[in-house]
Amino acid sequence: MSDQFSNSQVIRKPAVSAKGGIVAAQSRKAAEVGVEVLATGGDCVDAVIATTFALGVLEPWMSGAGGGGGMVLYRAKENRVEVIDYGMHAPGGLRLEDYPLTGGAASDLFPWARVKDDRNLHGPGSIAVPGVVAGMEEAHRRHAKLPWKELLAPSVKLAGEGLLVDWWTTAMIASSAADLRRYPASAAAYLLDGLPPNAQWSIKSEVRMPQDKLKASMAQLAAAGPRDFYEGDLARSIADDIQAAGGTLSVRDLASFRAHLREPLRIPYRGGTVYATPEMTAGPTMARTLGLLQKAFEPAQGGPDAATYTAYAEALRAAYRERLKEMGDVDGRRALGADAIAPACTTHFSAVDRDGNMAAVTQTLLSNFGSRFVTPNTGLTMNNGIMWFDPTQGAPNSLAPGKRCLTNYTPVVAEAADGRRLAAGASGGRRILPAVSQLLSFVMDFGMDLDAAIHHPRIDTSEGNVVTGNVRLPAAVRDALRGRFDFEEARTQTLPMKFACPSLVLRDGTTNFGATEPFQPWGDAVAEG
Repeated sequence: MSDQFSNSQVIRKPAVSAKGGIVAAQSRKAAEVGVEVLATGGDCVDAVIATTFALGVLEPWMSGAGGGGGMVLYRAKENRVEVIDYGMHAPGGLRLEDYPLTGGAASDLFPWARVKDDRNLHGPGSIAVPGVVAGMEEAHRRHAKLPWKELLAPSVKLAGEGLLVDWWTTAMIASSAADLRRYPASAAAYLLDGLPPNAQWSIKSEVRMPQDKLKASMAQLAAAGPRDFYEGDLARSIADDIQAAGGTLSVRDLASFRAHLREPLRIPYRGGTVYATPEMTAGPTMARTLGLLQKAFEPAQGGPDAATYTAYAEALRAAYRERLKEMGDVDGRRALGADAIAPACTTHFSAVDRDGNMAAVTQTLLSNFGSRFVTPNTGLTMNNGIMWFDPTQGAPNSLAPGKRCLTNYTPVVAEAADGRRLAAGASGGRRILPAVSQLLSFVMDFGMDLDAAIHHPRIDTSEGNVVTGNVRLPAAVRDALRGRFDFEEARTQTLPMKFACPSLVLRDGTTNFGATEPFQPWGDAVAEG
């Protein structure tokens, strides 16, 4: 590892606790929106819906109505866990001849062959059918206490205020500016004279990017209800914008989309149970990882040691090798696939209310700013879910019309042997699974509280055969890993992140706790009251 950063800097973000509810998110302002909903008598699911749409306005490079995702819910009164799946799929009218191969490798997250003009990576041809609104619709139908319009009101207000530019906003926009400037509506939404906006040095200065069209769309969605996104004026406007620019997503694709209630994977672990998302997510790989870990080591006194971290690395590598051989979507069955090596554009948040209902929610546009295509009439930033598919034909995960996308996210709810409950997840592409697996182990194997778990150093196994270890790991651990694997040391840092970005809540008895990644500059766990 070669770097220029301080060896003495210490950054901590203490876990919070409360008898009331907590929302832990990558955006403090979005978490505050969710907590305000809890404070006015809302259910955990009400907070999920309000937080989701606030995040789509506040960090539009990560998620939004133009993306997809999944959530794991724990319903305390019924002592039941359920999954709502709103993952994306390819448009039914997609034409394979529109994605000719040109030779060479793709220039983004996946090791695919390159497609002419990178049509599968950015622009209207890269857009899959979005699911976030349908996911919120299903959650609202099943569990919400408050009206849909009331839950979307904060996002309408936030869009009316415009996108506040600080150094993090500038960094995120700058990372995708070269592609954003290809599309007039995207450039108008996020660039100034074709360049990323910059925050001013003066304490009284403020720079905001207007979001008038997004505000109008959120107001329309609030007033007309979620089906308008799929069957009404919003659906027609979205489809018209995409097709006018050369994409294939249609009103028919939108009208046929539904979120699905699924049974969670139930994974026994150390006398407790982990509940994960099934099917086209990293949940099945999580199940395999935890199964290997239970056999690989017995928890040591004093926390994870060199043998523990070696077991983490071996289990994660073995489980991921199986994933790459077996997962994909062929006529609804799992089959060969592949997924992102580098971190993707994703947000995760976790919530718990005063009654003990919990939610782990992960949502994504896939790449940073997704397709980089903003629909001109609605101001919505759309996903690039088509990039999830192998553009080379003949493989089970090959691109095809109507096919579901294979994803990396794995939100979980878990009950430890000591009775504590945890809702957890992370953003970061392939780095999500290693992070969530280790955080579960920290809590369930070693009895850590949330503050200890979020600050404890982790490893990552997302980059092929390389094992990456945090520089704060004890020397004995790093030496053991170096002796066994192709090992590299890395710092936990804000940009570029070398480890995933988790957000967690935990309930111990009647007390709730929340924590987020210390190096994420916007993230916070916010407590009710």
